Amino acid sequence: MINKRLFFQFLSVILTYCLFTACSNEQKKGVVKNEEAQDTKKEEGLELEPIEKSTAPRIVFFGNSLSAGYGLDDPENQSFPGIIRQRIKENGLDYTVVNAGLSGETTAAGKNRIEWTLKQPVDIFILELGGNDGLRGIDTEETKRNLQAIIDAVNGKYPDAEIILAGMEALPNMGADYTAGFREVYPNLAKENDVALIPFLLQDVGGETSLNQADGIHPNAEGHKIVADNVWEVLKKFVLPEKEKNSV
Repeated sequence: MINKRLFFQFLSVILTYCLFTACSNEQKKGVVKNEEAQDTKKEEGLELEPIEKSTAPRIVFFGNSLSAGYGLDDPENQSFPGIIRQRIKENGLDYTVVNAGLSGETTAAGKNRIEWTLKQPVDIFILELGGNDGLRGIDTEETKRNLQAIIDAVNGKYPDAEIILAGMEALPNMGADYTAGFREVYPNLAKENDVALIPFLLQDVGGETSLNQADGIHPNAEGHKIVADNVWEVLKKFVLPEKEKNSV
């Protein structure tokens, strides 16, 4: 089991580095690039295209740099959504896996771009946001409101879609009250909305040097394999035939 105390102590040391050096700069560039691309299409009067074109049911990962596979050599295949895509294929399942992760994304930014993402059909929606809110010390009630708005948007557009919420943790340097309040956001939202919960997305990866990149925050290729296992443990209940759910 992960030693959360050591994990968060370690992350506290590198927090400032991540926020104000290369990691932060690259994430901001990703957000700007995405916004500029969308603004250009709007100015030209072009309809924003769905991320994927397929008639198969869609599993959409809506998240930040973790979903996007920040820092990986081959994000499309090495990120945990990419690994899930391969696992879906290996199990002979007919799903299209869409990685709508964007580095640097906060819950507020996610709330602003959710309508664009929902231009494509959604059958299973995996919501992986909030980590950057925790890094910035954003009020937990605001984080919860933003996540709720995203859930409401999905339910409003695709009421039959299944939603899976990926839980995250905040760093202890924000204070005991903040970290405790942040931790409760996810199980409370899952209960209030009757959606599935991944208790902690980075379980068995956070704080493990061999499973993370040099910044100590983003999983490396091996770490993403374990994150994919954490996701699959919940996702398989929605995609596998009943008799196979406990055997894969």
